[in-house]
Amino acid sequence: MNQYLKLPLLALFFVVTQSSFSQANWPRVITTAKGVVITLYQPQPESLNQTILTTRTVVSVKKDKTTEPVFGVFWAESTLNTDLETRMAALEQIKVTQLKFPEGTKPEHLTALTAILEEEIPKWNLIVPLDEIVATLEQEKTGQSDEFSTKAPEINYASTLTTLVLIDGKPIVKNDETIKMEKVINTPFLIVKDPADQQFYLFAGKFWYTSKSLESGWEKAAKLPAATAKLNKEIEKKAQESKDALVDTLPAKPTAILVRTQAAELIQTEGDPDFASITGTSLLYVTNSPDNIFRSVDDQHFYVVLSGRWYKSKALTGPWDYVAADKLPGDFAKIPEGSAKDGVLANVAGTDAAREAVMESQIPQTAKVDRKTATCTVTYDGSPKFDPIEGTNLAVAANSSLTVLRSGNSYFAVDNGVWFVSANPSGPWEVSEKRPEEVDKIPPQNQAYSTKYVYIYDVSPQYIYMGYTPGYMGCYVYGPTVIYGTGYYYRPWYGSIYYPRPVTYGFGMSYNPYMGWSMGFTYNVGFFSVGIGFGGYHGGYWGPPMYRPPYHHPPHHGGYPGGPHGGNGGYYGPRNPGSSNSGGIGNNGNNRPDRSNNIYNQRNGVSSRDVARNPKSGSQTPGRNPGTTRPAGNTPGTNPATRPASRDLQAPAKNNPASNNKYSDRSGNVYQNDKSGNWQKRTNDSWQNTKPDNKQQLERSQQMRDRGNMRSSQSREARPSAPSRPSPGSNTGGGRSAGGGRRR
Repeated sequence: MNQYLKLPLLALFFVVTQSSFSQANWPRVITTAKGVVITLYQPQPESLNQTILTTRTVVSVKKDKTTEPVFGVFWAESTLNTDLETRMAALEQIKVTQLKFPEGTKPEHLTALTAILEEEIPKWNLIVPLDEIVATLEQEKTGQSDEFSTKAPEINYASTLTTLVLIDGKPIVKNDETIKMEKVINTPFLIVKDPADQQFYLFAGKFWYTSKSLESGWEKAAKLPAATAKLNKEIEKKAQESKDALVDTLPAKPTAILVRTQAAELIQTEGDPDFASITGTSLLYVTNSPDNIFRSVDDQHFYVVLSGRWYKSKALTGPWDYVAADKLPGDFAKIPEGSAKDGVLANVAGTDAAREAVMESQIPQTAKVDRKTATCTVTYDGSPKFDPIEGTNLAVAANSSLTVLRSGNSYFAVDNGVWFVSANPSGPWEVSEKRPEEVDKIPPQNQAYSTKYVYIYDVSPQYIYMGYTPGYMGCYVYGPTVIYGTGYYYRPWYGSIYYPRPVTYGFGMSYNPYMGWSMGFTYNVGFFSVGIGFGGYHGGYWGPPMYRPPYHHPPHHGGYPGGPHGGNGGYYGPRNPGSSNSGGIGNNGNNRPDRSNNIYNQRNGVSSRDVARNPKSGSQTPGRNPGTTRPAGNTPGTNPATRPASRDLQAPAKNNPASNNKYSDRSGNVYQNDKSGNWQKRTNDSWQNTKPDNKQQLERSQQMRDRGNMRSSQSREARPSAPSRPSPGSNTGGGRSAGGGRRR
């Protein structure tokens, strides 16, 4: 018994040959120069604290290929180096915290094996899909100490194709020197006032609309005056230059225009609502709508989900009342994965999709920031003006282009997920080694709230390691689900320059398990997406911080998912990658560019992947910067340690489920599930049939692993390679509007 572990481990292990494991599969295997085989099975993540992932992993060791393996379990902490764009994570800085093998194993042998694992595992370049981590994390995170607003916005209903045009309060019309026309600056839409007829003109993708009044009376323009026609030619030219495939999905006919100057949402149908049932439930959903509109047969209420929040009403015209995610009719949790409306499951308490969304909200996008080359420029409209932040000793700049915090005699600025510090509010700025002490106390009612989700993990002489979680992008945990936006209105700055603030409602935000939050199709595919990237032709961008593609085709382009004109399957179910009508995010993707979820890719001096970029094509090639060091752990000031060898964050191939069947419980017992579905426990160097008391836990672990593999596969299908184009963050707008889409 334990014949291998009783051998002199140091002699056997310390000379390890080229790893023989296949990175594409679990389990992963190395063979030493002495022929000893070490096998690691798929880790079972237990918890995630910032970038520190705690896992337990079944490991087996064999003296040679003919002997029986000895199974054990080791617990480890590793540092995640993540890329949310490729949805891959490298496991680095691995520290074995506990090792359990069968009784009788000598302590010195366990110590030796621990040292070997810590030394060798980082060399294996373990690249793990984030979807596997999200699906298999065992820790539960529910509840939220911060109080977000769930007050219903103005919810409008239309039975004809309509576009909601948002203006941030009373319209502000100012002359724009770039286009030599007056323009409404406090809106993300392009609205100009033509000098010839003094009428307003709204650009909406393929069409121009005109009205004498900004807030009503809009209709398609029959003919454009000279100045507006000149502007239109410039926009058409830039649209051709951008080669944006989304132009093909623009509305084929003019829409009605609905203008609102306060928080508002729009739900709509094409004609009277058509309903279809959801199998296994008493729920109906509206098929001729781009929105998630349900009706419960049991209580006869309509239900809609807006920015992750549920509202119900007896009629589509309202009034609407908030419903907590855990107070919905029980049938919402029974919506089948793979059905047309399974995308809302992330917003329904108690579902796997909701749990995974909450877990995902904890995973940071990490990056290393070069102290010397990363720069920051802060502008103010006049002299800096600071407002106190309630409940803290901090103050936030009211008239700045970025979020600038005053803490004592220091000033901190957050620019695209990077902390900077200065002794003066106007700089010069340098990369900061710390955050303001009270940043975690900033309440969601304050415009600076999102900065508490930008972290500093490690420091070294050359780099500072930072990261942000989805909270920086507006995704927050609220009870058992995630929501978008705080729900509060933040007063913008109006002066000689207009500085907009983040908003929660008005953009049809919906959650997707593989790509996060996305705007509704109207806003994405034509009503300001073209203009937003051109600079000088639109007002301050104050909507969602990242430009994302739509998830559902509008009705003129193949139908809604599950609707009468096509669209099959949901987010989680089977999809047909070759069909442009496939539902959810599983459409073939060739009709849309791939837009980055990673704002670190948009700035100099910041590397979010250990790869070099090709400046001509934007492609990436493997290769770490030589000599790069990173401190062990996540506490600033620790001694730097050399990072692992080079690697590229590539998605592995499909796993082999036949061999990926080893599990451990929290006590360190090892189990496997045989081909007949029976559980066996490793006892006395053999597998013994068992009926474990923790069977439910083991079956759950098995389901979560299978789900993680499925999510990983579908995530790769959902992210086809395609030409990219700058997001709003790469061009913050022209004229006197200095809003811009970049995160502050």
